[in-house]
Amino acid sequence: MLASAGFAGYCPIAPGTSGSLVGLVLWWFGADLNIWLQLSFIVTLFFLGVWAATLAEKDWGHDAGKIVIDEVLGMWVTLWLVPKGLVLYAIGFMMFRGFDILKPLGARQSQKLPGGWGVMVDDLLAGIYANIVMQLVFRVFHLGHLIK
Repeated sequence: MLASAGFAGYCPIAPGTSGSLVGLVLWWFGADLNIWLQLSFIVTLFFLGVWAATLAEKDWGHDAGKIVIDEVLGMWVTLWLVPKGLVLYAIGFMMFRGFDILKPLGARQSQKLPGGWGVMVDDLLAGIYANIVMQLVFRVFHLGHLIK
């Protein structure tokens, strides 16, 4: 259940996108928490995801489509420290999906890591890249009016 993010991974069309949506919705409800508590949730989810993905791979295969806990993590990382707002979160969603699909700067290579590490690290990196772009977009284009 954890590896498939509450069964979002069983979605017959675009399970990764479904997992990302689960991550977005969960983050929306936690967006107003203290940033250190948010970070502790991110770190905890990363290690739980490594564990769950490692177990799930034994039944489903390496980085199987049903494993979408990595997309939840990627969305959380993408949206960490991004002001809460529908438009900004929609941009973050698209940014993360783009980086997750393109897998730049080591993300593709990280998939070769053993077990759940390879599943989780590429989405962690995609989330970090998306977050950096989100921080730049928010600050450069002065998008404060898009908050809440």
